[in-house]
Order: sequence, then structure tokens, then C-alpha cells
Amino acid sequence: MTLKTSDLCDACEEALPCALPFRGWGQRRAFAGNIRTIRCHEDIALMRDMVGSPGHGQVLVIDGGGSLNRAVFGDVMAGVASRNGWAGLVIHGAIRDGHEIDGMDIGVKALGTVPKRGQRTGAGEVDVPVSFGGVTFVPGRRLVADDDGVIVLPEGVTEGEIEVDDVVAATAAYAATAGPKK
Repeated sequence: MTLKTSDLCDACEEALPCALPFRGWGQRRAFAGNIRTIRCHEDIALMRDMVGSPGHGQVLVIDGGGSLNRAVFGDVMAGVASRNGWAGLVIHGAIRDGHEIDGMDIGVKALGTVPKRGQRTGAGEVDVPVSFGGVTFVPGRRLVADDDGVIVLPEGVTEGEIEVDDVVAATAAYAATAGPKK
């Protein structure tokens, strides 16, 4: 069974949805993993180092300050991230090469695209809590993403531990009885 962010939010009141209108790229339209973070502004050096290391099914969250001036991720790094076992990336900023990334085995959520690449100064921080969209992304916590959005689960909880069957059944029962009465 594929878990959906909407079902997880219905079943777990403590699941925190990120209130940003992310767009999705890559063949993995839904992905989940433990969080790693980078805080940087229009800079790709730390991201290059991070995706160049084994991902172990984790999700890299990049807080680019919401900047749409320079891309902090592109197709070359998407290929590296995919080969190194990253489940996906959530980027509070822009990417480039979206068409190429769509053909790759990776999941990417970002605010949009821009053709200009980020700088390579190495400025920023790694594995620190980052906040955007009303959510704090804490390294090690579990993140789930799909076409509906991005959520962070409570500490120590994975998506497989959240019982969604009851909320799915309740929604189906409501749908079966809703509508015009004859």
C-alpha cells in the first residue's frame, strides 16, 4: 500500500505539513526518508559534497532562503544523488534542468526553476535545524513527500508506524453516503 501525505496527516495530528507550494520533479513523485539539512544562500558547494556521499535512502532538505535568483540543484547533481542512494530533495529555493531531472530516479520538490547556477563559495551550514513553510526540519526526523506536499513526522515515528486504515475507511464510508438523497 502506498502511503499518502493526506492520509498520514488525517491519521497523525502531530504530522507537520510544510505550507509552501512546492513543484515536483523526477520519477519518484512520492518519497520518504530521514532528514539531512543544508542552509545556504544561492550556493551549491555544500550540496555537491553532500549528494556526493552515500545517501542511504535519506532526504536532503536545502534551505536556500526561498531564493529564485540562482539554482541550488540541477541535473548533474540529480544524477549523482540518484546513484548515491538519496531518496529525494526538498529545496526552499530554485532548481534548474527540470526536464532532465524528470527522467531520473530521484524525487525533487522545489519552489521553481531558474537557469542560473548557484555560486561555489562553500558558505552555509550542514545538519542544523532549518525552518520554512511553518515547519522546522530537524536532522534525523522522518520526512514524507508526494504530489500533495511535504510533511515532517513526530520524532521517532516512521510512516509505516502510523495506522491509516481507519481514516481511509472512514473517508470511503462518508463518500459512499454523501451526495443527494433520493
